[in-house]
Amino acid sequence: MRARAAAPAWWRSTEAMVGGILLLAMVLIGLVNPAFWSPDNLFSLLRSNVVIGIMALGVLVVMISGGIDVSFTAFAVAGMYLVVRAMVAWGIDSVFAAFAAATLIGALLGLVNASIIHRLRMIPLIVTLGTASIVRGLVLGLVGTSNVNINKFPKPLIAFGRTDLVTLTNAQGATFGLPATLLIYLGVALALHLVLTRTMIGRSVFAYGASPEAAQRVGFRTGRTLIFVYVLAGALAGMAGLLHSSMIWLANPRDFVGWELDVIAAVVLGGASIFGGRGSVLGTLLGVFIIVMIKNSLILMGIDTTWQRVVVGAMLIGATALTALRDRKALA
Repeated sequence: MRARAAAPAWWRSTEAMVGGILLLAMVLIGLVNPAFWSPDNLFSLLRSNVVIGIMALGVLVVMISGGIDVSFTAFAVAGMYLVVRAMVAWGIDSVFAAFAAATLIGALLGLVNASIIHRLRMIPLIVTLGTASIVRGLVLGLVGTSNVNINKFPKPLIAFGRTDLVTLTNAQGATFGLPATLLIYLGVALALHLVLTRTMIGRSVFAYGASPEAAQRVGFRTGRTLIFVYVLAGALAGMAGLLHSSMIWLANPRDFVGWELDVIAAVVLGGASIFGGRGSVLGTLLGVFIIVMIKNSLILMGIDTTWQRVVVGAMLIGATALTALRDRKALA
């Protein structure tokens, strides 16, 4: 009887490799600039992970299914700006209703993506490029182009964004805190991990990404899978948009331009396959932290934002090349 192949050791997993890279980068950055280890900088890093991380979790599911989504930033703007403008115009004070509305807006826009991709058999990149342009244009053309600044920003959202789990004081007497929104990020990550690993819809996402035809033959309803994937990505984008707005006390209809590169780079760096069928929540969390940490460290070292884009772009190409090589070896 042929012996069953042993499962790969945990330290050989993609997540362990990414975690090792993260620890090494933290040590090197700390040696170059000891200010990296200051509590206020670490809290700032964690704070910066929240919005990009929630967006990345939505993109992760899309990439596991073998697709790509570049419309999530436009959906985030739509959810954020429409809800904030409605709260100001109608005097809405419910934070829960605001986040429910932003999430619903993103989900409905994601449903548009899923319907076009599934019904017309169109390439996801083309569809999401188109819907991103349409949504941004409609928001600016029909709703407005002016920012909602802190003096008009809804007070309940300001109070929500200012809530901290821990508040400390640095040597200069300034206070800083660990935002409570971090719990939302971790809660979403845990829920998504359970959905992907413990439910049939989660298994169908991996199966569809590996082979749509095979997934359909074994009984998965691929149309429902696509709807789940793009609706979830849109919903998380809408939620992330309003979270971002509540944390900076500003609603800018031109926000999130260029975030697509950071988010996709984080997901790929976390081990998601560009060919579909592979990826994990833990890997994405680590990839997000690496991207945020690198950009933060470049800022601490006084490097211009132009070069930050160069670094992130190079990381995206490098991570994509490595995952492509890994997937080819697995198929060999």
